[in-house]
Amino acid sequence: MKPSKHFITATQSCRRLDVWLHAQFPDCSRSMLQRLIRERFVRLHGGICAPGSPVKAGDTIEINFPPPEPAGLQPESIPMDILFEDEHLLVLNKPAGMVVHPGAGHARRTLVHALLHHCKGQLSGIGGKERPGIVHRLDKDTSGCLVVAKTDVTHRRLVELFQSRTVEKTYLAIVWGKPRMLSGMIERPIGRHPSHRKKMHVLLKGRAASTSWRMRECFGPIALLECRIYTGRTHQIRVHLASMGHPLVGDLVYGQAKDATLHRLAGRQMLHAWKLGFEHPVTGNSIHCEAPWPEDMKCLLEKAWHS
Repeated sequence: MKPSKHFITATQSCRRLDVWLHAQFPDCSRSMLQRLIRERFVRLHGGICAPGSPVKAGDTIEINFPPPEPAGLQPESIPMDILFEDEHLLVLNKPAGMVVHPGAGHARRTLVHALLHHCKGQLSGIGGKERPGIVHRLDKDTSGCLVVAKTDVTHRRLVELFQSRTVEKTYLAIVWGKPRMLSGMIERPIGRHPSHRKKMHVLLKGRAASTSWRMRECFGPIALLECRIYTGRTHQIRVHLASMGHPLVGDLVYGQAKDATLHRLAGRQMLHAWKLGFEHPVTGNSIHCEAPWPEDMKCLLEKAWHS
């Protein structure tokens, strides 16, 4: 796969080049971008620059993404439920329990390993060698729709769609308790928890986050909600629903079991990325994908209905 080259003109000033680039390529870690700058894959006005170089409105930045380096990752033949696919991208129904990309404690059997086998390595390299093709992520225990980019051009345009909030993301969530209203909008900023660094939290100085919800049905001690998110903060739905007093059933991080039997039956956080809609970044066609309800959610609702 050839390197991917982008020429970008800055519209706003920034004190550091690496910070500015991270805002343009949020799926790339800042440390990865700093490495690319130091290794001269990035040029400012055609010249050599440093991660801390200042960016001014009107500056031209050239970033030459190297091809992905999947050599350290071995493709694995893992079945995938593909909802849509063409030469530019694919949308799949990720099962609960599958980690999206390799990380600490997850060196094998991730979605990336399955993608490398299915796509024969033809994946976008913007995310780096550990995350080829990955435009956005779902938590390990969240199931449902996830889009993957096969080319760098597609990847960049999909990122722009997510940033412009034109991607329609609809989730199904099973929560503890019955909300007092039938629907609502949660607009509470989210940031890293001040004392528990692996948790997110509603924080005044956090990043803006918006989630709308409506109740589909109540099943005794639990309720089924339909949620839409307009931003993509880490653990957004989990944090927002917990902040309104209705944490996800099975979420041990942000909730507490209120019925031992239902909690055991859940086995994971009851969150499913049900629908994903967006304009195809290359063809312009309207893409609407729907991931079937997972069996564990249906079983939980049936158990609660008859209890």
